[in-house]
Amino acid sequence: MSRIVVTGGGGRLGRSLVAGLVSAGHRVVSFDRTVSDVDDLRGADQVAIDLLDAEATTAALRAHRADAVIHLAAIAVPFSAPEDVIMRTNSALAVSVLGGAVAAGIPRVVAASSPTVLGYGAPHGWVPERFPLDEDTLPRPWNAYALSKLVVEQTMHMLRRQSGDGIRLAAFRPCYVIAPEEWAGAPTQQGNTVRQRLDDPALAAPALFNYVDARDVASFVEALLSALPGIPNAETFFVGADDALARRPLAELIPRFHPGTADVAAVLTGTTPAFSNAKARRLLDWAPQRSWRTELRDDAPTAQRKDVPA
Repeated sequence: MSRIVVTGGGGRLGRSLVAGLVSAGHRVVSFDRTVSDVDDLRGADQVAIDLLDAEATTAALRAHRADAVIHLAAIAVPFSAPEDVIMRTNSALAVSVLGGAVAAGIPRVVAASSPTVLGYGAPHGWVPERFPLDEDTLPRPWNAYALSKLVVEQTMHMLRRQSGDGIRLAAFRPCYVIAPEEWAGAPTQQGNTVRQRLDDPALAAPALFNYVDARDVASFVEALLSALPGIPNAETFFVGADDALARRPLAELIPRFHPGTADVAAVLTGTTPAFSNAKARRLLDWAPQRSWRTELRDDAPTAQRKDVPA
């Protein structure tokens, strides 16, 4: 059993991650701006803290004597705040939390990044060198959110250069996260339902039809924490489902919404997703257990909410 601090534990992904780690027998402490009463956090301790206060964050991490830190806290949606606010906030959170964890001597430090660092959806076009996309694909961020997530990854590498291999670090890029209640019809992060994203490919196209069940992210994080001492330090991983959130092959769909990609997308036949999780399989022996084909309820409502959750 490990003692694990999760920053942003009250968020969409954080709730499922905390619940999964608690279920696996770990002692979990959620660091967030406020204490939450959601059921998923009832098995964890909670600390209300301003994680932008680097001194207070380091002190709190030292006080809790954690074996690992999972850093999720961030402005989590592109363009949900002014670009300068997103850039300042997410970058400062990375330095505060990851730097604080290293200063506190916590031996395993993991940070959440984003697939958006690759730059898909750029206003003046985006054509990758190849599909499926993987950890060797060149990052080309075009907005502050994506750039801030690349800063998270670079902060990890900076700290690795500072601390050597005594602290084990990693970053992961979770695909479009779907929480358990969203399979039953609750709105996703963009305000539409999973079924609507399947029925109207234009809704999922901006994210290249990528997705992952939040509970699979929890199992990935547990596998990563176990493997960290024995894998190369400061690695980055894509975390995604084994298929695409689409009823048609991406070889057909991606060129429709991303001009100029027909040749490189031709390999995405059948249910092949745009993002590869092969590195996580190879280094961590991890594989996702859920897909929309197994989780989407037939009776899930399709009505769309007007408000978009944070």
